[in-house]
Amino acid sequence: MRQIVLDTETTGLEVRQGHRLVEIACVEMVERRLTGRYYQTYLNPDRAIDEGARQVTGIEDEFLLDKPRFAEVVEEFLAFIDGAELIIHNAGFDIGFLDAELARLGNGTGRIGDRCGVLDTLAMARERYPGQRNNLDALCKRLGVDNSRRDLHGGLIDAQLLADVYLAMTSGQVAFDLGFEGAAEQQDAVVMAPAVLHARPRVLRASADELRQHEQRLDALDKSGVEGRSVWRLLG
Repeated sequence: MRQIVLDTETTGLEVRQGHRLVEIACVEMVERRLTGRYYQTYLNPDRAIDEGARQVTGIEDEFLLDKPRFAEVVEEFLAFIDGAELIIHNAGFDIGFLDAELARLGNGTGRIGDRCGVLDTLAMARERYPGQRNNLDALCKRLGVDNSRRDLHGGLIDAQLLADVYLAMTSGQVAFDLGFEGAAEQQDAVVMAPAVLHARPRVLRASADELRQHEQRLDALDKSGVEGRSVWRLLG
């Protein structure tokens, strides 16, 4: 199964008030494994960002002036998500903005639901953890997902964290970090293909510091592992 973990940032909270997308970010999973492929773009919304949204995202109006408009990137965006199951936290919000952008094109492109299935991790979390806080930060803390890099809301970082949260909620294990940190600073649309190995990789022994970090990672996984222990220790 091909799944796309998706997050957006917007000029404000209400699509019915004419607010627009300013960022789209997606990471790809196939058979519950991150592939290393991602799509990310900032967008010129042709309107000002609300102060509240600016404080949350750190995105300034001036930064977006030279960015593409949605109509310029829609084909590559749709090609990236086409046929996949979308995993989104509070899916109604993101889908509402995406469908509004598609409707503005006026070319019969249709709606996101015509191309993809949608899984809402907020609804999943509310069912699993009733009466508790279920925003992304709360879920990261509950499931032992490291969100220390999330000083501000950024689409690509949030999509990667959501992938980890989804895997933890559905299998008791957290996805490995495949190094999307630097990509959050991209200014234009990006599609990355998986790396291809052309030779047998050289095996390197872990250093003492790396072994210590590995043990710390296992300690974090224990919090959400099978019977209180990560699968790596159960197999050891």
